[in-house]
Amino acid sequence: MLNIDGEIVESKPTDFGPPVLRLGFRPFFLAAGVFSILAMMIWMASFVFSVEFSFSGISPSLWHAHEMMFGYVVAVVAGFLLTAIKNWTGEEVLRGKALAFLFILWLVARLLPLTGFMIPVEIIAVVDVAFLFLLAVVCLRPVLKVKQYKQIGIVSKLFLLMLCNVVFYLGIMGVVAEGVQWGLYSALYMIIALIFVMMRRVMPMFIQNGVDGDVELKNRAWVDHSSLVLLVCLWISDVFTEYDNLTAIFAVLLTLLHTLRLTGWYTKKIWSKSLVWVLVAAYASFILGFALKALSITSGISPFLSIHAFTAGGIGLLTIGMMSRVSLGHTGRNVFEPPAIVFWSFMILLMGVIVRVVFPLFNMDLYIYWIAISQVLWMLAFAIFVFVYAPMLLSARIDGRDG
Repeated sequence: MLNIDGEIVESKPTDFGPPVLRLGFRPFFLAAGVFSILAMMIWMASFVFSVEFSFSGISPSLWHAHEMMFGYVVAVVAGFLLTAIKNWTGEEVLRGKALAFLFILWLVARLLPLTGFMIPVEIIAVVDVAFLFLLAVVCLRPVLKVKQYKQIGIVSKLFLLMLCNVVFYLGIMGVVAEGVQWGLYSALYMIIALIFVMMRRVMPMFIQNGVDGDVELKNRAWVDHSSLVLLVCLWISDVFTEYDNLTAIFAVLLTLLHTLRLTGWYTKKIWSKSLVWVLVAAYASFILGFALKALSITSGISPFLSIHAFTAGGIGLLTIGMMSRVSLGHTGRNVFEPPAIVFWSFMILLMGVIVRVVFPLFNMDLYIYWIAISQVLWMLAFAIFVFVYAPMLLSARIDGRDG
């Protein structure tokens, strides 16, 4: 039984320091929100306004791609798992000074590239990889302790992400010729796989619990299994081979399978619940990403449209939606009644996805403007998130419970 909405397992009455260090979602969600704004601001300055930056030998475009996945997304994943695993297992995961240490490790890995060429990339790699390794170990320990082996599949993806990061840095150092591409694209597919596993578990529950009245949702086991197998096939074909036609076939099949799954979960009642429809919109963005992946091969459209359907659309909408929901539940608030302005953070981000992914299909001549507009909308959406949730994440639960 998955429980992430705040019905927490009570801890021993120990002082873990300030509220921000009492559960993993607090520092990592707050940092993810702030970092997503700062990282996008730097990328906008570099790409749109041609401001020169040095990232310890990493090109600005690679820094942007790496940091949005291994900086922003991994921070959200860390905050989610460090909180959820406690509920799944009933065991303490990481709190207080130990949580602060892990968070500082993540933060240092984000800051070191911004020093220019002062810090060698080898040192950055050690710190960044060490963070993911420790996060994976910390999440694995309670799972093994209570023998919840069904959760190992989720935790194992942290180790795989760590390996993707290692390959990326080996590519930057010139040790592995294709390391940069292998590492980044493998990480993207690994994150998508992790998201699909989690969404299959929680989305039907969120929809049923989040809408008014009873709804009947359809789940098909053969879709669950075949979609993951096909995703692995797409990853291998896309990243490690040149069989473009085979890659397109896998992408089309995934488009159809996930469309079938989403139609089984759809109800018109979602549109009155922002914390529900944002997850459906995120799922639809992943489906769009698969379709655009196939079109990038068969019709010659830019491959970056599918990448940003996956990242800005699927991952962006999902993470802001999940952080918004989890933060409400685990601070003692009602997950069914978010602050009204949260709706606008979702709408603004969704508009940014449309501008970034859909508009270029009709006019590539204005591509730089579509990118700039989407960057501004991204920063505005997450600025609203930080404005609304920072006070919650920095203060104790309103119901007086631990967490």
